[in-house]
Order: sequence, then structure tokens, then C-alpha cells
Amino acid sequence: NEVQRTRAQTEVAEHLANGLPESDLIYLSADEVIEKANFTEALSGTFTPNCAAINPLKLVTGLARVLESLGVQIFENTRVLKFSANEVVAETATVQAKYVVRATEGYTPNLAQNRRTIAPVYSLMIATEPLSEQIWSEIGLSGRQTFSDYRNLVIYGQRTADNRIAFGGRGAPYHFGSAINSGFDQNLHVHTLLQQTLAELFPALKDVQITHTWGGPLGVARDWMASCGLDRKTGLAWAGGYVGDGVNTSSLAGQTLSHLITGTDSELTSLPWVNYRCRQWEPEPLRWLGVNTALWAVKHADRKEDTSGKQSRILDLVNRVTSG
Repeated sequence: NEVQRTRAQTEVAEHLANGLPESDLIYLSADEVIEKANFTEALSGTFTPNCAAINPLKLVTGLARVLESLGVQIFENTRVLKFSANEVVAETATVQAKYVVRATEGYTPNLAQNRRTIAPVYSLMIATEPLSEQIWSEIGLSGRQTFSDYRNLVIYGQRTADNRIAFGGRGAPYHFGSAINSGFDQNLHVHTLLQQTLAELFPALKDVQITHTWGGPLGVARDWMASCGLDRKTGLAWAGGYVGDGVNTSSLAGQTLSHLITGTDSELTSLPWVNYRCRQWEPEPLRWLGVNTALWAVKHADRKEDTSGKQSRILDLVNRVTSG
């Protein structure tokens, strides 16, 4: 819609104002958008070549193989009960080390001393059946471009290696007390909305079968800002708060932490997110009320912008809630 078009223009203008290359974020006309992806009634868009579609499971198992080949031991299915400076207490053993890194992301509230450090907010996904060449000719995405749009309630999608569309988005409720449960990975209402949204973007997908539904908790810091750091006095390090951008950001965090722990002076250790700390989330029920009110407000804002063509003032409320 027109509000989203304005956001796209603003993002490109800010990109250029910060001295970044024009080729890194290109503003597209409606016709140029349709050449890449045949979205319904596209007004305009943006394109960046700085993106890749990967299988995160293959990434993590590949990293594990490399580490184990170097002699690193990885202990799976080992529940950590608590940790402190130089010590991790698990169900079956206690491990001592000069440095301990907390990298538990959305599962951080399960640690007693970190109940309010991170709020787990669920993001859910669907996947279609493998699509025919006829449907792909209608949709586009011939270069396996990933895609999103400029609505407030985030959506994201990609063409998979086996010719499905994997599509996800926010919208699932925050659960009281930062609760995490495998049952929360399934939400019929949200998964149905995702299927409807995908069909709105690409009408050719209206009757395709959805073969997979899943989800999981994202790690959200109080001000929605990721960070990593090291307290050299205690030996405690941390990384997280990626808000869904963890596949690449966790890699950057790992490299940065390795430099911090080894005392390597580099450009990475001087980045603004290093040793940055925001305040903790509010205690319940304020946390539940705040997160779910913000979620409702974002949904309302999208509906308002679609019907009125103007940015919803309720977004000011969201900004106040999430500003930390």
C-alpha cells in the first residue's frame, strides 16, 4: 500500500544518506518488482543482492562436524540447571572453565537468573507442497530471491531447494511468564492466516497444499537490540536478542566473542553492540500485557494503513513499549 511505498523510499534514502553503495539497496518500480516476483498489485519495492537462502540445520551440523574434527567436545541433550562465573551446573555433571558463554537465545528465561533478560516471542512458518513449473512461471522468483514486504507485522519467505515456498511471520501470542512449550509451535489460527497471506501475495498459490507447519521462540531483548559481550572480571560472556535474525547475526557474535575472549583487537570488538546492555523486561503481568498489547497494535496498524492509506498513530504506542 501507499504507506509501505513511503517506507521503502525512506529506507533507500537513509541507506544512501549513510554513505552506503546505491547497488546495495535499489528502489524498484512496480514493473521491476513484478520482473523479480509477481506480487499482487505491487506499487513498488526494494531489492538487495546481499542475501542468501540457506538451510540452517545443515549449517549448524556442518559447524559441529568441523569443531569435532578439531577436537572440540559437544554434549547434546544435557540440560543446564544454572551457571555462574567459571562454572556450569548440568543435570549429570558440573563443568568449570575460565569463560562461560550464555548463548541460549529464546530459551534464556528457562535459566533462573535470567527470567527477565530475554522475552521468547514465537514466529511460525508454513511450507507448500513442491510447486509445478507452471505455478513458478506465474510466481517468478526464478533466482530463488527471498521476499518480504513493508507491513508492520513481519512476514518472510523463500523458494526452497526442492521447489516449495517456505513462508513465515509473527502474530503468535506471547505466553505468560515467558513460557516455552513445544505445543506453542502449532497455532491453527496463525498458520491459517499465513496461508491466506501467502495466497494474497501470490494468487496462484490459492489451492496448493500446505504440507508442513511449525514454529519456535525468538529471543527479544527489552529494547529489541541484539548484543554480545564479555565481563572479563567474572568470565561470563553472552550473545543474543537477535529477534529472528540469528542465522547470520549469531555467526558475527561468535567471531566477535572469540576476539573478546582471546584479547584480539579488531574492528569487530569496537562495534556498537559489543558490551551493550539494556534493562530487563518488566515482571509479570506487565510483561504479558506489554508484549501482547504491542502485538495487537501492530496488527491494527496494518489494517488501518490498508484501509486509510495513512500511517496509524497507534504505532507511537508500539514505539514507546518497545523502546526500552
